[in-house]
Amino acid sequence: MTYESLLNQLIISDERYIVLTAENRAAIRNLPGTAGDRFIDTGITEQTMIGIAAGLALRGRIPIAHALATFLTMRAFEFIRTDVGIGNLPVKLIGGFSGFLSEANGPTHQAIEDVSIMRGIPNVNIFCPADEVEMLSGLPEILECSSPFYVRYNNLPPAVKHTEKFRIGKAEIVYSGKDVTILTYGILLRQAIEAECVLKENGISTGIINLRTLKPVDEEAILQAAGESKILVTLEDHFLTGGLYSIVAEIFLKRKMIKDVLPVALENKWFKPALMNDVLEYEGFTGKQIAARISEYLLKKK
Repeated sequence: MTYESLLNQLIISDERYIVLTAENRAAIRNLPGTAGDRFIDTGITEQTMIGIAAGLALRGRIPIAHALATFLTMRAFEFIRTDVGIGNLPVKLIGGFSGFLSEANGPTHQAIEDVSIMRGIPNVNIFCPADEVEMLSGLPEILECSSPFYVRYNNLPPAVKHTEKFRIGKAEIVYSGKDVTILTYGILLRQAIEAECVLKENGISTGIINLRTLKPVDEEAILQAAGESKILVTLEDHFLTGGLYSIVAEIFLKRKMIKDVLPVALENKWFKPALMNDVLEYEGFTGKQIAARISEYLLKKK
């Protein structure tokens, strides 16, 4: 099953679902032919699209709104906050080409502050699937949720077989580790797994937690990892400020806890546009580079 076929099934079986796009049809190119008047392309007008989605939600529909993540979260921010967030409407926001998935696009098209922006709006939740399989398994529950959700669209193949059933607010424990636990989400789960392989060869016990939803986030999984591992690593294709590193810091402050946390994120800069593998290499996000940073940090702690 693909994302497009899933939406097509929903539209056929349930008249509440309406698909909207701000001229971003890459993942839903064939839907207009089957969805009819339940497919709405507003053109490059993200604010208008969100206003329409809010109006439809008020009338009992479940709008699924698509746009490039950077424009969806920033250009339409006020509309998401005011029209969707305040009313706690079940609008689903699908952001395309978020984080490193933007690849060769420059800073204007890089959504690397989207998690920070969206989690700051009361009632708006966040789903960051690690791959297409996880996205498709999680979407039925996400779409049926009565609150709004922002989804980092991801159609990449999986790096690991997911054994834990998706649940909103529940992380997936990929591995447990005594020395290090890597906390991550989205596409960088693959790099976390590659890093774990390198660290394991060097005798470093490494856990990996795939957080799946960053809001609500699985606080208990994070706290359990903090109790089991010497250090935590937050790995994300996002600015350091406002993303997973900030989420973890908030959890520890709330619990009056202190823990060694090594952040691997973009610090005060946009990434250099290139093809994905070159972006990862240049910015220091390959599995080997992540493993090297973790090993170096552990040596300093001795």
